[in-house]
Amino acid sequence: MALFKKKEDWKNNLDDESKHVLSVLLDSTKKHRHAYNSADDVKISQLWTAIVELKKELNKTNELLGNLQEPWKAIVAVGEEEKRKTVEKLVQEIIKPVDETTQEATQKLVESLMKF
Repeated sequence: MALFKKKEDWKNNLDDESKHVLSVLLDSTKKHRHAYNSADDVKISQLWTAIVELKKELNKTNELLGNLQEPWKAIVAVGEEEKRKTVEKLVQEIIKPVDETTQEATQKLVESLMKF
């Protein structure tokens, strides 16, 4: 009879990676067991503790990214300076500016190429 048929666990419909992620997340909530077990709605409380754990991970990730921001900017700046030097050298080798007008045109060309 269909009334007594046991429902399939919804987690069985997840792919293996998602099952693993869920398992790790639920394990991370165990340290809050006393808190969510004392709640009126244990399941909802456990979800909230999972959200807390996810927020902690997000904060750590943002902090790490923030720590990388300045070194990354420095690397980009060095790269841009080297790019400018190379473009200037190549343009001057091709055009070989001899007067002020040609030098100005060369600089404008370099500025234009630097936008790419």
